[in-house]
Amino acid sequence: MSAPKSAETTSRIAAFLTEFTADVLGKKRELTSVAVEYVAANEWFIGGTSVASQGLATFYLDIKITEGTNTKNQKAEYVQKVFAAFEPVLGNLDPASYIVIHEVRADSWGYEGATQEFRYIKGKVL
Repeated sequence: MSAPKSAETTSRIAAFLTEFTADVLGKKRELTSVAVEYVAANEWFIGGTSVASQGLATFYLDIKITEGTNTKNQKAEYVQKVFAAFEPVLGNLDPASYIVIHEVRADSWGYEGATQEFRYIKGKVL
């Protein structure tokens, strides 16, 4: 995101992203991982113009979920809520502030040494 680096800002963003990921997308709060990175507004360009020169802020959120675990309505609600939550934290946002939800195949990712597909099958067998 284009903002001055701040522990308070980082905490606020991590909190609402974790909340929306759990409450809107139904993901486990205790497994939701958030990394926040800062880019100087004079080093971020949209349409060839720096956001600093426009007096705007921006962000780019890249989130990964297991393919097929959320509806279009849930994803649309998540995008709306996340965008709305960033503005009070960062100020006036450039409309080209992006939220990208990647749906990853269950056999292509996991944690603790097991894929999401393995967890699903294991849950059905028991």
